[in-house]
Amino acid sequence: MSSTVSSPRGIHAPSNLSSFGSQNPTPLPSLQQLEMDSHETDEIVLHSVSWNQDFGCFAAGTSHGFRIYSCNPFQETFRRDLKSGGFGIVEMLFRCNILALVGGGINSQYPPNKVLIWDDRQGRCIGEFAFRSDIRSVRLRLDSLVVVLEHKVYVYSLTSLKLLHQIETLANPKGLCCLSHHSSTSVLACPGLHQGQVRVDHFGLKVTKFINAHDSQVSCLSMTLDGFILATTSVKGTLVRIFNTMDGTRLQEVRRGADRAEIYSIALSPNVQWLAVSSDKGTVHIFKLRVRVVGEDAPTLPSGQEPVLRHQDSSASLDALISPNVGANPSSSLSFMKGLLPKYFSSEWSFAQFRLPEVTTYFAAFGSDNTVMIVGMDGSFYRCSFDPVNGGQMTQQEYIPFLKLETHQSRPTSTP
Repeated sequence: MSSTVSSPRGIHAPSNLSSFGSQNPTPLPSLQQLEMDSHETDEIVLHSVSWNQDFGCFAAGTSHGFRIYSCNPFQETFRRDLKSGGFGIVEMLFRCNILALVGGGINSQYPPNKVLIWDDRQGRCIGEFAFRSDIRSVRLRLDSLVVVLEHKVYVYSLTSLKLLHQIETLANPKGLCCLSHHSSTSVLACPGLHQGQVRVDHFGLKVTKFINAHDSQVSCLSMTLDGFILATTSVKGTLVRIFNTMDGTRLQEVRRGADRAEIYSIALSPNVQWLAVSSDKGTVHIFKLRVRVVGEDAPTLPSGQEPVLRHQDSSASLDALISPNVGANPSSSLSFMKGLLPKYFSSEWSFAQFRLPEVTTYFAAFGSDNTVMIVGMDGSFYRCSFDPVNGGQMTQQEYIPFLKLETHQSRPTSTP
């Protein structure tokens, strides 16, 4: 095995986790660092941003530590600024005190091949995972830790730190991987061993499904919280495809555009009605989905009874997963000639759009009440709203340059 694990004092069970947000942040004594002087924070460089599992917060890895931001209302919850040592990966576990940290940046004293499991409530490192190659990404859920290397994915128990699964993948420099977060499902999606292939592991069911999602290399993945719906894009960046992870059936296909693009993020709304895509074209596109979760609109089931989908196997019908085409995304008016014209004329196009400066990478997530939140690697935060009936151009509600904030509470700006 190409990893070593150490847990100097053991790790506490997730049931003992507390929330972030202490008013008097403590230094990181076990990391042997001191807090920075305030004048040094002017030179902060942003290395990474990552949403937490419910998209209510995001973590920012910086050249001198990390910061946690809450989104509704927007505010900096706290920061940990260090004299020397940045983090290229900061992964939250919902809104509790456990973080996964991976070093990054030119002057970082923390190596990029080691994951530190940090308990911020106790102010100490409670576990370390060292590997022979650089870590590409880390994912957390209440019962497990996933570490993604370029050619392997390791799944550990978060309580015992024992290795549970080891998965071989095609070259995965972006660290593509997503997890389910419902307690009743344990699903992981990552690249397979062939170009364009996605591997989906339903660990609870002991089922592995390989989905041939694209002809070219997969560039982005996203999954619903229960792990039953998967959205993918390829390096071409023109199409987004939505799959049922139980049997690999393609449920829907939408088109971002006709020109090649680099997709930065895919987000699925919690109610599985909307999909958001950000790319290097400077536009966030919103698509209306025709996929619904079984039981979403159904009467309350008797105690102990699960929705049909949770017991569905690969031979089950998908009729219950697809709602009628009422209100589907607009498509080309020439779609009746789709057998004679190029495919993009009959594609489902975006329902709503939001334009951004083409200066950096942006990551989108859904907020409440038909809003989308966007975080940029230039330290920008946007909140915009869309009309769920008419679509069109979204309205900017908030813009915050969060790296430049001098106080913990920010003020929204008016729309230009």
